[in-house]
Amino acid sequence: MEDQDDARQLKKRYERLAARLAKIGPIVQGSITERTITKEDPKDPEHPKTIGPYYQWTFKRSAKTVTVNLSASQAKAFHKAIDNNRMLETLLTQMRELSRQILEATTKGVRKRNTNK
Repeated sequence: MEDQDDARQLKKRYERLAARLAKIGPIVQGSITERTITKEDPKDPEHPKTIGPYYQWTFKRSAKTVTVNLSASQAKAFHKAIDNNRMLETLLTQMRELSRQILEATTKGVRKRNTNK
């Protein structure tokens, strides 16, 4: 009976994780980098000229690194999607572990040998 209660508790935890998974919005992998460039101003050498900030999204596609320039508004949206992807990965890791525990609790395995001789 205790195994069934444990399995029920594990399934409830799994269902809560699945519900959180369903609420995740858009997802993308990669990272956002904010860049600025400082150049010497030929008209006023004592005050360097700053260009930026501008944003770059870097990710992998077919084992190649791809970099895309983004506007400030795009950078915010893509950053949220990257955070969503990290949350997705965390939830999947937890769900995999719970799945293993549920399967072990609800199925019969091979009888283990006694190695204490």
